[in-house]
Amino acid sequence: MQPTVSWPLVQRAVGAFAACAALAATSGCTVPIDAVTGISVTEDGHLVGVMMVCGHHIDGATLYVAGADADKDVTVGSWTAARSLKSGLATWTLDAPAADWTATTSLKSLTPKATYKLYGWTEGNSWSASSVSFTLTDRDRLTPGMVRYEGAESTVTVPAAEFKTRACEDG
Repeated sequence: MQPTVSWPLVQRAVGAFAACAALAATSGCTVPIDAVTGISVTEDGHLVGVMMVCGHHIDGATLYVAGADADKDVTVGSWTAARSLKSGLATWTLDAPAADWTATTSLKSLTPKATYKLYGWTEGNSWSASSVSFTLTDRDRLTPGMVRYEGAESTVTVPAAEFKTRACEDG
């Protein structure tokens, strides 16, 4: 007796396998994002981190230069909030002491040819904040009261009040 193959059954099995493989490939390694990171400057030109927490919490932020792969990223500054940031807006200077923030890695000198990324994180990797990329040229184009961040489709620079109202929708 020759075995018969049920092609609809084979097709369903292959489809289920493909779906499981796709799910496995896209899950497990990412931390959910529930905050938006931006940068600004003070009147005297100091770089400012700006964080809009959308619903959960963020414990700190890190500024780094991205390497060819994650193992080659170079941290150039890191800050921990005195207490978890809850829903709302938080700001702190990156190159000077800031109230309610501790520099866990003091800001190193920034160089003209590097592209920097600032993002937020939680102690237990339960939540994160989207990152913002910038160069020193981008920073130099900022004026006080304006925030640069990664919007829904591109990097945007908007007044701080607009960042506060739009960032969570764009993120």
